[in-house]
Amino acid sequence: MSTEETIKDAIDTLIRARPGFWNRTSCGVTRSLGQIPALVDRNAYSVETSRTRILLLGGLTGYQADVDMALHALELFAGGGDALSLRIALSAVPCANPDGLRLNSAPGNGAGGIPSGVYPPEGKFFYDPEDPEKRYLWRWVCFQAPDLVLELQSGDSLTWEHNQAAQSLAPGLAAKMISGEQGFLAALGAGHPDGLGTIPGLRLTATDEQLPRELSRLFSMLRQLDVLTKSDARNALDMRRSRPKTEIAKVLATAYGHTFDPVVYTQGMPISGRLRLHQLEPGGEDPVPDITSLLERFATGGVPLDLAPSALASVVWADELADATGEARYNDLIIQAADRFESVGQGSAPKPCDPDFRTEDLFMSGAILGRAFKLTGNNKYTGILANFLLDGKIQQSHGLFWHCRSAPYYWGRGNGFAAMGLAESLTYLPEDQAQRPAITAMYSRLMESLRRLQHPSGLLNQVLDVPGSYLEFTATCMMGYAMARGLRLGFLSADFRASVDLAWQAVAERVDDVGSVVDGCVSTGVQNNVREYLDRPAIFGFDDRSGGMALWFAVEMERLDRGI
Repeated sequence: MSTEETIKDAIDTLIRARPGFWNRTSCGVTRSLGQIPALVDRNAYSVETSRTRILLLGGLTGYQADVDMALHALELFAGGGDALSLRIALSAVPCANPDGLRLNSAPGNGAGGIPSGVYPPEGKFFYDPEDPEKRYLWRWVCFQAPDLVLELQSGDSLTWEHNQAAQSLAPGLAAKMISGEQGFLAALGAGHPDGLGTIPGLRLTATDEQLPRELSRLFSMLRQLDVLTKSDARNALDMRRSRPKTEIAKVLATAYGHTFDPVVYTQGMPISGRLRLHQLEPGGEDPVPDITSLLERFATGGVPLDLAPSALASVVWADELADATGEARYNDLIIQAADRFESVGQGSAPKPCDPDFRTEDLFMSGAILGRAFKLTGNNKYTGILANFLLDGKIQQSHGLFWHCRSAPYYWGRGNGFAAMGLAESLTYLPEDQAQRPAITAMYSRLMESLRRLQHPSGLLNQVLDVPGSYLEFTATCMMGYAMARGLRLGFLSADFRASVDLAWQAVAERVDDVGSVVDGCVSTGVQNNVREYLDRPAIFGFDDRSGGMALWFAVEMERLDRGI
């Protein structure tokens, strides 16, 4: 039996031992496309839980003895019954360096990296050719924000060590300050990791025989004394999450939607979002004068003839600006953009869409052709749109979409484009449209599949059928928007509310007070293989695409809450 199978079997045995408490997942992907296994408590991402959240970390070194110790610790915890599990929410990464273990290259990972080396990692998220494990583990732990990280290492002499944030636990364990300032635990315990706050960390080095006694000491201390409160990182996420949706939307509207160069949907969406927010909150500062000034040159010149669909969709703000100003000339931009879509026959993508039926074009066409029908009542627009949605045949039987006909990969944002495209289309397609039932069925199958694949944090993975691929911001916003729109307009069943609320929780946690976001995939064309999708860089900071999508999601959620 392989190392991966052994760990998987051990985790599955633990899940069976405590049914309803744990789920098996992955927290990263190695260079060999192996998954970094994780065991996640049901309350690992819960807003309300009073249970102390602990993350058990083993095998960062890649040594078998350390992995065995972590699995033994989980068995001991499971054997402790309700006395432990009702008070402590224990999650675990029992083998954080599976390639090092498998290749017998510990403490390295076989790709030239050392996952137990210097932290925090900088740059190359999540495509570092030597040390991807560091990037995955760092981000995953920081945004899970446990109250304590407990690292286990096998050794002949008993030692407890603590990081700077865990000083309150030191006396009860006779722990000493952790050696080195650049290890994983030391980096978690100082400063503001990932812009959040510190996470207490302990390292226990012991023999397997000493482990039960030492864990019992720790758990008894945590049960009986209020020595461990919420981590600073968890408090930071609580504060972000507790902001009203309109407050987060205002942060995003301040950061994004103030340029229209280049002419592309990533600039148009946040401009639209600013207008939508003002419609909801008319008492705030009116963005219309700034937006009309920003767009005057473009509006005067009209929509150029040679724009790609991604640029045609940049005018999604036009009908909203016409409503806000009373100037119908802005509506003409929608019609001009829609008239660039030209049917070239049944079974073919309309010009200028990619003839390979890329999912991006589902959104670009749905957003523009749908609005054109709303403005004109001309069925030619809905006819082109409906045929395009149905002719592509890139949705698979389980509901997910390939990126395009020649790229059979389940890219997260690719499916986000499909979700938004279908939601936008159903917003505008008339109820008596002959193809509407088939398009509604496509939307419903996709929503079911995305809900099934949604990570416990609320996010979607970069590659949907690769657990452990990074938790990606834009796909989550797009799924959330599509679900919220469906719930609000009644073409999605009410039982999806929990899923969309969870997606919003994750997005709210990943927008800071100046509009920076966490892990939005960069601009991505059709890739040649799964590795290339996994290696698309993740943006941590300012990103027009992420900001605009989050702003649409925030406003749509507020509309859903208000029932308008």
